[in-house]
Amino acid sequence: MNNELTFAVKSLRFDENYNPSENTRITTNFANLARGDKRQENLRNALVMMNNRFNSLAQWDNPKSDRYAVELDIISVVLNITHDGRQDAFPAIEILKTTILDTLTGARSEGIVGNNFSSYVRDYDFSVLLPEHNQQQTHFSLPENFGDLHGNIFKAFLKSEAYTQQFSKAPVICLSVSSKNTYHRTTNVHPVLGVEYLQEDERSLTDYYFGKMGLEVRYFMPPNSAAPLAFYFMGDLLRDYSDLELIGTIATMETFQKIYRPEIYNANSPAGQCYQPSLTQQDYSLTRIVYDREERSLLAVEQGKFTEANFIKPYQPILEAWSAQFAL
Repeated sequence: MNNELTFAVKSLRFDENYNPSENTRITTNFANLARGDKRQENLRNALVMMNNRFNSLAQWDNPKSDRYAVELDIISVVLNITHDGRQDAFPAIEILKTTILDTLTGARSEGIVGNNFSSYVRDYDFSVLLPEHNQQQTHFSLPENFGDLHGNIFKAFLKSEAYTQQFSKAPVICLSVSSKNTYHRTTNVHPVLGVEYLQEDERSLTDYYFGKMGLEVRYFMPPNSAAPLAFYFMGDLLRDYSDLELIGTIATMETFQKIYRPEIYNANSPAGQCYQPSLTQQDYSLTRIVYDREERSLLAVEQGKFTEANFIKPYQPILEAWSAQFAL
């Protein structure tokens, strides 16, 4: 009997009343904020930070710096696997979509989809497969075909009707720069993205992994930021998106990074001409938002093992045959 893999998309508003769904990775940035006694305060403060950052970058016709608000929707992607006459579902990807509200006119405009990126399969690759592989090695190396399945799932999703019917542009994913690499400031300056940095070293493991997803990377430090951000994209980052679309992504993801990596993104001194990020430097400020980074690392291993037991092993022959078509 034929096996078939298809995608379905669900959307959930991220606001101060947000509660993570059962299928949401609990290590995901936005899910972390919605836990504990201060969950609503965390969410409210994060949204205020996003809106303030947005307005600081969108200064034109905005004398009081309060014209715009960012609305966020969590896009949950389910991978449906039809086999042997039945259908199973696995939560494949979660990303964020921004919508920009102009409070002066009441108009809403579409922002960028992507922003944050969450994946159970990535947890498996990095927290289970990669460590187990290197236990047997004298030098660090990557397993054969590392990242291929994950990359093919992502590329297939972008080509699916589930994506093309809902989203008009390719995604942009915005992450922290690597603390293992060094970045050099260039003379290229974008009015919104800011000054571009180039990576001195070889590609980071994240760059390699996202390359398997068909994404390139550029590094920009927006005006009044402490450090460059890594923007993963396809197409032309500087021409395919409007200033307001780019500002929505910066405001959203810089806020998350200030919460989760304050040593880098809430540092008291900005990155210089030659910059290597560090999570051990002490000259930074904390936000008023509660977050347990150590717990997040432990949970990533649990989620990777969950993926191995409930997705990788049960469907391995189906997934290998499906993924192989992308190599043709």
